[in-house]
Amino acid sequence: MDVKDAIFSRRSIRAFTHYHVSDDEIRSVIDAARHAPSWANTQAWEFIVVRDRELIRQVTETYSETNPARKCSLAASAVIVACARMKVSGCKGGVERTKFHEWFMFDLGMAVQNLCLRAHEIGLGTVVVGSMNHDKCREILEIPGDFEPVVTIPIGRPASPPHAAPVRKELNDILHLDRFGVRYDKAY
Repeated sequence: MDVKDAIFSRRSIRAFTHYHVSDDEIRSVIDAARHAPSWANTQAWEFIVVRDRELIRQVTETYSETNPARKCSLAASAVIVACARMKVSGCKGGVERTKFHEWFMFDLGMAVQNLCLRAHEIGLGTVVVGSMNHDKCREILEIPGDFEPVVTIPIGRPASPPHAAPVRKELNDILHLDRFGVRYDKAY
């Protein structure tokens, strides 16, 4: 599978089989995550692989009550918790260097995307879960205070073929040339 195929065909998976994701498969997806770019190569991320069924249940209980990922998380072979070290990404010498104080979200987003694409490439499914009680998740998993648990990622073998891609905005609706409002397609 080439990168374009992976990007265009990957979907959020919310139903898994009973397949046990191997340690080698976990290492493979985390290896892809760690190769993501980051602010000044800070690599301010850590990942917790939760395999213990009771801990998976407790982490899942931190999700918002209406979160559709609750069911699949409980059925997943593992749940990966992506954490970010705070006050590192977007900073130099402890001073924030950008208007956006949550730069760790950008770095972690790229790492999580790599993880999800690699999982898809090797026949696994994932969904990124962010609607949760982050502080409660930190407490359950004993995450130190200088880290934030940002998302969980249930992982497993998809129970059924992925659904069709959702409708995307047209390229010409989001692409500008030189200045906002000058549509790229009309510039030439």
